[in-house]
Amino acid sequence: MTGAVSPDRRRFLAAGAAALGAAASAQLWLPTSARAAETPLPDGVFSLGISSGDPLPDGIVLWTRLAPDPLNGGGMPDQVVPVEWEIAEDARFRKSVRRGVAPARPEYGHSVHVDVRGLRPGRDYWYRFRTSGQLSATGRTRTAPHPDSSGGRLRVALASCQNWQNGYFTPYADMLSQDPDFVLFVGDYIYESAPSNAGPRRHEGTGEPYSLLQYRNRYAQYRSDPDLLAMHANTPWVVTFDDHEVDNDWAGEVPQDPDKQSHDAFVARLTAAFQAYYEHMPVRASAVPDGPHIQMYRRLEFGRLMRLNVLDTRQFRSDQATTQAGAEDPAMTMMGAEQKAWLLKGLRHSPARWNVIASQIMMAETDILLGAGKQWFYDAWDGYQVERNALLEDFKSVRNPVVLSGDRHLTMISDLKEDFADPDSDVVGAEFVGTSISSNGDQDQAAFHAQWDPLMADNPHWKVIDAHRGYHLFDIRRDGIDAKVRVVDTVLKPTAAPSTYASLRVEAGDPGVQVV
Repeated sequence: MTGAVSPDRRRFLAAGAAALGAAASAQLWLPTSARAAETPLPDGVFSLGISSGDPLPDGIVLWTRLAPDPLNGGGMPDQVVPVEWEIAEDARFRKSVRRGVAPARPEYGHSVHVDVRGLRPGRDYWYRFRTSGQLSATGRTRTAPHPDSSGGRLRVALASCQNWQNGYFTPYADMLSQDPDFVLFVGDYIYESAPSNAGPRRHEGTGEPYSLLQYRNRYAQYRSDPDLLAMHANTPWVVTFDDHEVDNDWAGEVPQDPDKQSHDAFVARLTAAFQAYYEHMPVRASAVPDGPHIQMYRRLEFGRLMRLNVLDTRQFRSDQATTQAGAEDPAMTMMGAEQKAWLLKGLRHSPARWNVIASQIMMAETDILLGAGKQWFYDAWDGYQVERNALLEDFKSVRNPVVLSGDRHLTMISDLKEDFADPDSDVVGAEFVGTSISSNGDQDQAAFHAQWDPLMADNPHWKVIDAHRGYHLFDIRRDGIDAKVRVVDTVLKPTAAPSTYASLRVEAGDPGVQVV
């Protein structure tokens, strides 16, 4: 995963999103007898596109979901449908390396998850699906570097928080042109809010989703965005969820409004939401939900350059505190005992140059009380002070820890301090809280800075704060991480002008962030 762009990749990127709209007349690679056995399906079975994810040195997950009527449950017959898949070393499939048939099962919304192995490390592949005489668009994906690889460059795009009703997903058009090795999406892929006419687009349905059918329809609507479709088809994704994939600010099995959602009703909602999440994400079978539980925290290796620890900060957390004293209760946990032990072991014994933690919510302190005293957002790590502070203490013995977060709908880039109560305490790491893809829409920048700039004195660890929509782009090398805050001028229209708002640098062996 170096900076070199192959001619095949350049040609493929030049095609861009146009490839998504055309089922090209490519060769059909199953024998005639196998094709004849298929049941004819309605047109448009690949309306939700294709995707890949969780790259390994020798493998990748390939995904699609058959849905000719995507906003009405999918429109598929209640039967298992065989789906052919193929992966090749070139965009024209002259060098096919793996192929097979996967079942699209009705109990999983006719989604397909193919865990392809036996691939070569650190290289591009192209893939496609076919069923009932219909051919998907061609996708491009990429495997992780060789386990012993320690050099080169890894380019990562950090994204989160894409509210359909707040705007178009225009940052993905620029992200596609930047050609990242993978997209790290840290939560709020959909929003569960009811339809509203206040923004440029309106949610489907008549209210919030609670059932599996309703969540399927909501995901299908989001996956119809052309920029999101193109980004999924061109680059592997590593995903995790936050709250809005289920219910705002939920914690464990506690909903935002327990007076309105009984425990049994919320468990049923979790079950539906997690199944729909699995059905629409390029994740392995380890993430097949078990009722109201899904295994989402996991670890991915990118040679000896980077270890990526993907957290789950929702399923195992204590219910949010409501006071400062509650936030300082030692019993409060964000990760739960098992996940915490898993994370610490992975950090302490990592062979990687960079140890990256994907956290859905902000880890650095946000003190929103001007002057003396503290006032925190209790849904973030600030609401779990003892566990957060102990983790930051551990960072002192971890090689180059960097936290990548979302949730806040703002860019907030910070030094991570050993003790946020002491501005002179050691810097132990760096955190990039990525802004949203579209959530909060086009904010009034002057109003934002009038509100937030005065708080900089109470939060001296903040290096950059901003309220544009966009994403963060990281070029990771052995000697350092070069980061860019990429923003767009609007999400209220289908197209936008991108730019770099800020450039930053994290030096290996020198924790903290420097503005370039």
